[in-house]
Amino acid sequence: MNKKLKTLILSLIILGLTSACSTTHTNTQTLRTAVEQLLLSEAVMKSLPKQVETPLPIPQGAKVVVDTSGISLDQSIVRHAMSGWLGQHGYLVLEDKENATHRVNVIVESLGTEYSDTFVGMPPIQGGIIPISTPELALYKAQYQTGYVKFHFDVFELPSGRFIRSSPSFLAEKFYNDYTLFFLFSYVKTDLIAPPQFGSFGRKNNRLHNRLQGND
Repeated sequence: MNKKLKTLILSLIILGLTSACSTTHTNTQTLRTAVEQLLLSEAVMKSLPKQVETPLPIPQGAKVVVDTSGISLDQSIVRHAMSGWLGQHGYLVLEDKENATHRVNVIVESLGTEYSDTFVGMPPIQGGIIPISTPELALYKAQYQTGYVKFHFDVFELPSGRFIRSSPSFLAEKFYNDYTLFFLFSYVKTDLIAPPQFGSFGRKNNRLHNRLQGND
């Protein structure tokens, strides 16, 4: 058997094995993936400090109403998170501004996810003239996702509408990085509190962790 024929047979065997080990993953069945939702929601919660460095220009126990504005369609989460944060600091958050003494206008400057990737290997090939398809063969693949939020708020006195003060910017980010090495070996680096885990092994480990922590 000549050298070229041996090389061809070995190549076909490798392709057959890698094809048999390939898996298919659909990113999402919803508008946003679970990871994207966590990146946004956890970034918002992270941006709100537990302790306020400077006192808010609102008397303790004051009745406030919270409004939000911004380009992002996900800004409602900022409004609700801000309402809870103000409540934790001793303010009464109302839905109706008629009985409120102050209005907090939250300006959402940025709320979204960023994505980038690095790939070294052979991309998937779909059969055309030659009816042979091969899966993606990644020697090294990295997918980087970042959730980012930046906002500030303006405080107005009611019912006069007198402007009182603007807050400093609240900003934070969370990350989720997915790596693949040598076709099959993959791992994740993230600062998300409880990211989704694919496959039964990941779910079993997660349940075991919850039992050890007394959460299950």
